[in-house]
Order: sequence, then C-alpha cells, then structure tokens
Amino acid sequence: MNDISPKEVSELRDHITQELDQVIVGQKQIVRLLLASLFARGHCLLVGVPGLAKTLLVRALSEVLNLSFKRIQFTPDLMPGDIIGSEILQEREGRLESEYKPGPVFANLILADEINRTPPKTQAALLEAMQEHKVTVGGQSRALPDPFLVVATQNPIEQEGTYPLPEAQLDRFMFSLYLNYPAKDEEMEIVKRTTLRELPTLKPSVSAEDLLRVQQLVLAAPVSDHVIDYAVSLAAATRPGNPEASQLARDYVEWGAGPRASQYLILGAKALALLEGRISPETADVREVALPVLQHRVITNYRATGAGKKSRDIVQSILGQVKEKSY
Repeated sequence: MNDISPKEVSELRDHITQELDQVIVGQKQIVRLLLASLFARGHCLLVGVPGLAKTLLVRALSEVLNLSFKRIQFTPDLMPGDIIGSEILQEREGRLESEYKPGPVFANLILADEINRTPPKTQAALLEAMQEHKVTVGGQSRALPDPFLVVATQNPIEQEGTYPLPEAQLDRFMFSLYLNYPAKDEEMEIVKRTTLRELPTLKPSVSAEDLLRVQQLVLAAPVSDHVIDYAVSLAAATRPGNPEASQLARDYVEWGAGPRASQYLILGAKALALLEGRISPETADVREVALPVLQHRVITNYRATGAGKKSRDIVQSILGQVKEKSY
C-alpha cells in the first residue's frame, strides 16, 4: 500500500467536503470532527433531535467514500442475530446442513440509527463488532471488512421506550457529537434545496484503500511529549480521586475519563492536524477534540444534578484550567 502525504490528506478532505456541501447545509464542525474520527479509526455517536440530517450526513459520507454501507434501524424487538447474522438449516441432497447468513454488520460503514432504542443484549452484539472488528456466531469468529466504522445516532429528547447506553459501550465511541439547530439562513437554504428539487447524486471521490492509507498515517504521525502530557493532564483532571483533578470534578463527578480518553485525544488531534496538512499535532488540536472525546466519559454525581451541572459544563471548565507545560 502506497504512502500518503499530509498534503494529500488535506486534498482528500477538500474533495469530501465539497461533495458533502451539495447535500449538507452548515454543520461544518460536525463534518470536520466526523472525518477526524473516521481517519483515526474511531466510532462516532451523533446526538440530536429529529430532522437535523444525521442519517443523511452518514449516508452521503458513504457515497463520497465509496464504501459498502448498511443502515440498521434499532428497535425494541431487534435481536443480536438481526445484526451479526445467524446460522440457518438448509436441505442439501436430502441432508440438513447449517449455513451462516451474514448480518448487515458486514459492511465498511454502519449507521446504527437510534441505537438507544434496542435492549442491552442487542447493544452488546454490536459492542464486540466495534471493539474486536469481528463477530462470533456458533462458536466461530468471523472478521469484519476493513475499514470498519460505526456511526450511531441518538435522540436526546425522547426517553420512553429507550435503553440508555452502558458506560462501557459509550467508551467505545471516540467522539460524541451534538448537532444543534441550523441558523435561519441555513434553514432557508435547507428548505430551498429539499422542496424545489431532488438532492444530487454524489460522486465517489475517496476509495477504501485511500482511507486505509490515511488511517495508517494517523498511527505513524509523530507527537511531541508536551502534547501527550497535555492530553493526559486533561483526562486526569476529570478524575475526582486524582491529585490533578479540578475542584469541579471533585465536587460533581462520580467517575472520570479513563486511559482510552487520553488515547483518543491524541489520535483525534493527529487526525485534525493531517486534515490541515500538518504531520504533527499541537495542543490546540487536543483542545478542539477534548469536548467530543470527554463529555460522554465524565459521569456526574447526584450533586451535579442538583446544581444543574452537566458533563459538558465540567469539561469546558477543565479546559480553561489545565495549562500546557513546557518541555
């Protein structure tokens, strides 16, 4: 597999965003961070009220990236076999033989729509696929295609009939991205595009091989010790029992972010740097990914509920307190 340069990565970013701009209005930062998570082999959780084009964004991205794509609509009656596949009995030459029928998880890009609408047993089936990049059916493990990426969506306002994601599964998502309502001019453009004509067909501009090359470069990109120190210090500041914890964390946090958060802060920073054509990340890149990496990993306590403090507020406060150290 041929090497790819940071300049070529930034050019790929331009190709992707130009295509997405034909169907997605606004959401520039969401698109930027979603690309960073894909380039860093990270799964992503999109949180937003209905109608903010979460599903459209992921589907459009799959078209631009020329990846195999499957959408799984999560419902209360969805079973693990509906996701990972199952063994069925087939009659051949008068004999019954078991045959494996793959589920929709066998694709490069998976859209797990409304992931919190399915019971924990089914969520756990997806968890193995996300973490191990394989599924086990009938005692046999089967590898998933490479690249393999899961983008899940979640509705934050509807709680009836939902199953909140366990912390262990939330931790598997590199980013949690919160989509806001569009500005008035953006909403006017959305209405024009969707009521006056059909959305255009996007041209595939990035192959699976291109994506794998970028992912390898993200892993290989060098990082300065002071950038790693800053990322680790941010994660440590969220842990109430840690000497470096902020006062806000000691008061309002039950459990802070684990070591996976530090890893994702660096991987996300490296991906952002490459998107800009830089080979090595800076602390500014770590700060940019800190909120989407940390906010779903900081578990607040009962005092936070009484004080109206959310994980997002605590992470933003910590970002203002943790200082970069010089080496």
